[in-house]
Amino acid sequence: MLKRSLLVLLGFFCLQASQAQFLDKLSKKLGQKNTTTTANKTTGNTNVTEGEAGSAIKEALMKGVSAGISKLNKTDGFFGNEIYKLLLPPDAVKIGNTLRSLGFGKQVDDAILQINRSAEKAVGFAAPIFVNAIKQMTLTDALNLVRGGNNSATEFFKSKTTDQLKAAFSPVVKNSLDSTSATRYYSDIVTTYNKLPTTFNKVNPDLQDYVTTMAVNALFDQIGKEEAAIRANPAARTTDLLKKVFGM
Repeated sequence: MLKRSLLVLLGFFCLQASQAQFLDKLSKKLGQKNTTTTANKTTGNTNVTEGEAGSAIKEALMKGVSAGISKLNKTDGFFGNEIYKLLLPPDAVKIGNTLRSLGFGKQVDDAILQINRSAEKAVGFAAPIFVNAIKQMTLTDALNLVRGGNNSATEFFKSKTTDQLKAAFSPVVKNSLDSTSATRYYSDIVTTYNKLPTTFNKVNPDLQDYVTTMAVNALFDQIGKEEAAIRANPAARTTDLLKKVFGM
């Protein structure tokens, strides 16, 4: 009986020793893994520096801006695009429907056409505004986005800069609305509507803010598509930096 007890105790101590050795090895292994993760926290690849990773995110965003402007800053870039075509502002939909029912459909169509022409013209001046905002992104901001989802950089950029972009872009849109006569066409249909005997509540929705918002949203959509392409498609990585960082 004593012999059996000694054997049981011996086995217990051996098991404890084995577990201790296992835990010690596991701890060392995790320590090595954590050290590796810390050393490569940006990309997991020691061949890519933090500066390169941050620059790649900014380059991807700038590439999206360029692609978006080239697609939208042309005749029918908005008007001929089912996704981006601008109709009347939401608050003015009733105006359009009422005037069409009374035979003023051409006036409404003319206003819509010129609103789209103003957006097409305005985005041509967006590049420096957007590029300047991208340059303001900190290295830390950019680093945190390298491993993000398909549109993580675009969504971050959008959340941080939309208000300042709209403020900077709004005067450009106003000039475009005036130069394409969109303001006049729009004012005509609003005035016609407000003169109707059935109109009790006069309306005059903010066309400038509406076009600015829609144009900025369209550009962000294009930026997002470009970012997703760069992350997923090697052919979209057109520079050595993009190939190096996103080809990991």
